[in-house]
Amino acid sequence: MSDKPDISEVTSFDKSKLKKTETQEKNPLPSKETIEQEKAAATS
Repeated sequence: MSDKPDISEVTSFDKSKLKKTETQEKNPLPSKETIEQEKAAATS
């Protein structure tokens, strides 16, 4: 037994069998303008 995992399956994996999917951002970061507005609201 070695410390390294068996990667033989990974090297023989066929990427062409994968389906193409569109990624959607579930929790997008706020824009710079939104951050500035929140900072201004917090200081007043």
